[in-house]
Amino acid sequence: MNKLVKLSLAAIASGLILTGCGNSKGLDEKKKDNTLTYTTVKDIGDMNPHVYGGSMSAEDMIYESLVENTKDGIKPLLAKSWDISKDGKTYTFHLRDDVKFHDGTQFDAEAVKKNIDAVQSNKELHSWLKVSTLIQDVKAIDKNTVEIKLSEEYQPALNEFAMPRPYVFVSPNDFKDGTTKNGVKAFDGTGPFKMGDHKKDESAEFVANKDYWGEKSKIEKVQAKVMPAGETAFLSMQKGETNFAFTDDRGTDSLDKSSIKQFTDKGDYKVYHSKPMHTKMIVANTGKKDSPISDKSVRQAVAHAVDRDKIAKDILNGEEKPATQLFAKNVSDIDFDVPTRKYDLEKAKKILDEAGWKEAGKDKVREKDGKALKLSIYYDNGSSNQKEEAEFLQSEFKKIGVALNLNGETSDKIAERRTSGDYDLLFNQTWGLLYDPQSTVSSFKAKNGYAAATSGIEDKNKLYENIDEVFKLQNDKKRSEKYKEILTQLEEESVFIPVSSGGMTVIAPKDLEGVRFTQSQYELPFNEMHYK
Repeated sequence: MNKLVKLSLAAIASGLILTGCGNSKGLDEKKKDNTLTYTTVKDIGDMNPHVYGGSMSAEDMIYESLVENTKDGIKPLLAKSWDISKDGKTYTFHLRDDVKFHDGTQFDAEAVKKNIDAVQSNKELHSWLKVSTLIQDVKAIDKNTVEIKLSEEYQPALNEFAMPRPYVFVSPNDFKDGTTKNGVKAFDGTGPFKMGDHKKDESAEFVANKDYWGEKSKIEKVQAKVMPAGETAFLSMQKGETNFAFTDDRGTDSLDKSSIKQFTDKGDYKVYHSKPMHTKMIVANTGKKDSPISDKSVRQAVAHAVDRDKIAKDILNGEEKPATQLFAKNVSDIDFDVPTRKYDLEKAKKILDEAGWKEAGKDKVREKDGKALKLSIYYDNGSSNQKEEAEFLQSEFKKIGVALNLNGETSDKIAERRTSGDYDLLFNQTWGLLYDPQSTVSSFKAKNGYAAATSGIEDKNKLYENIDEVFKLQNDKKRSEKYKEILTQLEEESVFIPVSSGGMTVIAPKDLEGVRFTQSQYELPFNEMHYK
């Protein structure tokens, strides 16, 4: 996924308005050209939405799904309506008949079947998404009706069909050898923007689709310019080369704080903050039997040694809020409280004392049965925040007699460790809005998710059975109760230790209207934006 510029907003006194020393001439020219130009620290990548090499925010401008996830629930998009069989296994979608792909090809049931079959032909790649493991058959009943059969009832199916990938639609004319897993010839979707010029590692353009079936974009063109994080990105906005920036909070380092302070002298820009969209967390590997972390008492003590308030204030500069539980209450089905353990070093010490971990030696590292209470934590070395948090935790853990070894690695290596179980503790985050809670909860038992982390808990079979059951519950109240049961068990075991709640931030010209956030941390509705 494309890593977008992470913006440091600590210097913004009001938290609402970013007054900058931007180039007014540059802003005026972009307004005259009806163009938005945003900074990104990485090229948009491979825009084939059936794999995972491209920028999701860019792909969202080009491709669409059968349904969309809104704050009011699942709504029609390329499908006008749908029916679900009584056994919950068959979904019948009734398609719009006025949609064409960007190359002029008609969007119909056969195109839907070809696309879903193409995704399923690369099934292993998509196994993280449970619905991909359940699709048995796809039939084009007639020109505008398609039927999808699942092997078992799965309540979140519509949510997963609404995601920005992989179940979105590419013109069948772009397929290679009848599929998409080996690439596509062009990037023709059905969305409000068409792919324009793309200069790898320099820039990409997205041009308004004049033949769009829905409400046409008021912005003529959206441009993505590749800028290294830091001063260069700041200067590009200062000089008027770019006039828009946003983050999904999976970016690299922040813009320089002093530069942001310079950006507060005039009122050319405005800052928007979304509601919480994901939770940053520390994952404890219960399945690592040769490590003290396999001891539930150690995990509980560690959870009490995490000072979320100080991390949010002093390391994250107030950009994120302390997380009180694993999923924020604005996440679907999470209308309850399962609060995490509060920062309390004395309580942490007491738990360790009672569990037989006694202070020993001049360095006061605790021991039990001759084993020292030493743990290793892994963080993404592309994130300065994670490094700072790890250093802070190291000093806090020392106060309770726990030695913490710090290890910075690439995000890919961190993902490998998460899957293999080769870690004590590591930094990670929930999958975020649109994917939460179902995808994150599903990953608690998935081999390519957090199966290693949960494998050592008491009564893990009960956890795994509850995870399977929650996805079959159609009743909202019962489903919410089952999620609470799952999260209560995990909180008692201190497997996933919440740290902070993050969201999306946008910096936009003050005269740009229609800026809003969707139910996804990876998308922005550029087609709804317009200048005054």
